[in-house]
Amino acid sequence: MILALAATLGLIGGGLWVLRKAAPDLVPNLSSQTQTKAAKGELRILGDTFSGYSTFRSQPFQEALEEVGLKLRYQDEFDQAKRAELLNQGKADLLVTTLDQFLQQQPEGQIIGLIDRTVGADAVVLNTKKYPNLKSLLDLKGLVEQERSQGRQLTLTFAGDTPSEYLALVLSTKFEAFKLADFQVEKVADASEAWQLLQDPNQNVAVAVIWEPYVTQAKKQGHTVVLSSQDAPQAIVDVIVASNRLIESQPEKISELLEAYYRRIDVNVREPSQLKTQIAEDGELSSSEASAVLQGIDFFTASEAQQWMSDNILEKRIGSTAAVLVLAGRLNDVPQAPQSLFSPQFLTKAATNTETLISLVRADNPELADRLSGKGETVAAVPQVSAQQITAAPDIGNLEVRGEVKFGVGSATLTSQGQQTLNQLTNEIQEFNPQTLAVRVIGHTSKTGAATLNQTLSQQRAQVVVNYLKNRGLKHNFVAEGKGFNQPLSGIPPTDPRQQRTEIRLVRVN
Repeated sequence: MILALAATLGLIGGGLWVLRKAAPDLVPNLSSQTQTKAAKGELRILGDTFSGYSTFRSQPFQEALEEVGLKLRYQDEFDQAKRAELLNQGKADLLVTTLDQFLQQQPEGQIIGLIDRTVGADAVVLNTKKYPNLKSLLDLKGLVEQERSQGRQLTLTFAGDTPSEYLALVLSTKFEAFKLADFQVEKVADASEAWQLLQDPNQNVAVAVIWEPYVTQAKKQGHTVVLSSQDAPQAIVDVIVASNRLIESQPEKISELLEAYYRRIDVNVREPSQLKTQIAEDGELSSSEASAVLQGIDFFTASEAQQWMSDNILEKRIGSTAAVLVLAGRLNDVPQAPQSLFSPQFLTKAATNTETLISLVRADNPELADRLSGKGETVAAVPQVSAQQITAAPDIGNLEVRGEVKFGVGSATLTSQGQQTLNQLTNEIQEFNPQTLAVRVIGHTSKTGAATLNQTLSQQRAQVVVNYLKNRGLKHNFVAEGKGFNQPLSGIPPTDPRQQRTEIRLVRVN
């Protein structure tokens, strides 16, 4: 056990989520290379300059691999489709990418490891400086209509084929007031360009999806972060993919690679200051900017990665991610056999090393043991927030309700159709962090009958919805609000059944 601990602590490394633009002459062009088989003991991996992948590029990691007879050649390929194509052609053995891109590109391989998930490093930012009243998605809907009436279209900008684009898809499929079709979409190479567009007063940019350190800079300048990856902490996940050829011919190399990689991650969890220094150097950032980046990333240890693969967590994540892509028109169908897309078997040695380290440090440092197990801030207790605080909290937006939350005529009893709709909404709300977001359930009625009865009925119905969602296991803070006929939909007759509706609104409480 002492030897295992020494081996685990003897390697250093790290990674971050800052994207640096590589000089064209420094980026290898795989498409121009002759297709050859990997040399004996050598593996070729494709990625890009996301610093979350920096461990794979680092010289100390290369040296650690050489000690076990492996050589890893990391090469940049920024085109995600090309990255998958080169793997399929045998010009690469592995690739690193996001889960959503893995599902879209469908490379001929399996997920064999998990790298990280962002928990705040990526965010959707509203241009509050240019549009002072723009502070939520509810405000955005009104601004879109206002600009459209004057013959103008608002701009949305993000770095294409990155987590920023996927986060934009999450909003477009989950919130009723945010639709990509309403915007002129400006795709750029990286977040620095999106951040520059957001600051340009001559641009009609209303929304930018960016990552750290620009998120922190945007908040300091008075912009509104309407939703970040901290609010949807499992939305953006990076994975390691091995080709089917490598899996079939040299499975032992995969295990050795993962064993060395996760040993370095264990050290980064134990000594984050080393990783912070590397983040600052790699991204040419200040100490405070590097801290912001580090706080927005949650790296998987081998133990947690194995748990995700063995306990159906990754399978569920694949289903949720695929559902967003299907709704956005980026994928035809949700995979029918998601468990066939990944293999946990290659993590066994790496996970055993981490478990050994956990057992050694548990008595003296239980907090570190929890972090190595993946039981850090992600499982912190949900803060108790009063109904008054939820009602007064800043709005984010209303979730898209697919179906109707229907009740019996003149009653607060859910119909079977209403229950089915709420079952689906439960899955949607589960995607969001109960530590940062709360839920306002707002009931409305048509103008039928006495106002006092409508007010009472709308309150009862909202409370029934809250109770139903809580009974489905949601841990979020809720408040039920009845509005009667006080906030009717415009352009619809007062007695129209469409006035009877239930809003599920997310608000920021932390």
